[in-house]
Amino acid sequence: MIQVWVGPSQIAGQGLFAVQAFAPGTRILPYIGEKITAPERARRLAAGNTYIFHLNYRYALDGQTLANTARYINHSCDPNCVVEQDAAILWIVARRPIRPGEELSFQYGYDLQHYRDNPCHCGASTCCGYILAPQYWPLLAPPRAAS
Repeated sequence: MIQVWVGPSQIAGQGLFAVQAFAPGTRILPYIGEKITAPERARRLAAGNTYIFHLNYRYALDGQTLANTARYINHSCDPNCVVEQDAAILWIVARRPIRPGEELSFQYGYDLQHYRDNPCHCGASTCCGYILAPQYWPLLAPPRAAS
């Protein structure tokens, strides 16, 4: 049985932590929630729901339900997990070995729209400074030198 716990995060608010070690490829837990349409997704995002997981151009998953333990997983620019879709289930899967006590993270994959509204605090040496998909990192303006 997979065991995780929710606790204070160094990244943001609450985080999800491993109780046990996970080998790469281990399905840790599903990301669950209500399947909603794109217009409903837009409405809920505008209302401040941060647990929406984009599935495709027509649908998303609203993971705000308390039954969705995976909703506590924070973003990282160098994550230890990935999200894989198996039929209708989104799985949080270990990307590399994970030690007991380590915070679980995945790359949220946000696009450039309003990226400055989503600063990243993951602490990774490769952090781009924003919760942003890696394909957009080269498009960011280089940091300005202090004057």
